[in-house]
Amino acid sequence: MASIETRHVNAWYGKTQALYDITLNVAERSVTALIGPSGCGKSTFVRCLNRMHEELPETRLTGEVLVDGVNLYARSIQPMRVRRHIGMVFQQPNLLPHLSISENVALGLHLNGVARGKAVAEQVELSLRQAALWEEVKHRLHTPATELSGGQQQRLCIARALALSPQVILMDEPCSALDPISTLQVEELIRQLKKDYTVIIVTHNMQQAGRIADMTAFFLQGRLIEVGETKHFFAHPKLQETEDYLSGRFS
Repeated sequence: MASIETRHVNAWYGKTQALYDITLNVAERSVTALIGPSGCGKSTFVRCLNRMHEELPETRLTGEVLVDGVNLYARSIQPMRVRRHIGMVFQQPNLLPHLSISENVALGLHLNGVARGKAVAEQVELSLRQAALWEEVKHRLHTPATELSGGQQQRLCIARALALSPQVILMDEPCSALDPISTLQVEELIRQLKKDYTVIIVTHNMQQAGRIADMTAFFLQGRLIEVGETKHFFAHPKLQETEDYLSGRFS
């Protein structure tokens, strides 16, 4: 688990500025939901938190991203090391279709050389248990991961992120492609994960934010408009822009 602080973060795609002066604190062992209309900068922001933003051509960032006080953009910090400690789960399950269930979870372990032999199998089991998937797949670990349902595939992606023992887990609309039952399973998993991890989730579903998030942050046109404790945020927004969005006056 880890606390996160961003200080005056600005981000660009070429000459187009996507984020403007984002300063936000995220407490450890909490769930923070990022809400706002499409194109408001939510996904760009989470990609800045584990240095994925810089993987795209002609992008740049100014400001600071600190995890437990360490600036992730310091020259001495390697991006791959950042991504080991800050896992990412995407909107669509990004499995490797030619690999088995077990191999998909173990992929990061092999690439990073952090476990070998029996230790890999033990970490795979632990990660699948943490992702509430072990009982469903323990008898078919060597079957193709693509045989799993959509919800199971997304939990498998979460297990793969957990296998590297990250401090922070980023989720970019992880339930948008799932059916209602699978969505509830992932939401319950997120509630369990916050006992040991710091979780940041991008969601268009305000009801989902209300169900799982401790804090909610509203983005609009690349700016952080308002952030607050979720139950108060939805019941008593401080700013007119927030109230307009929550009431459906724009989306």
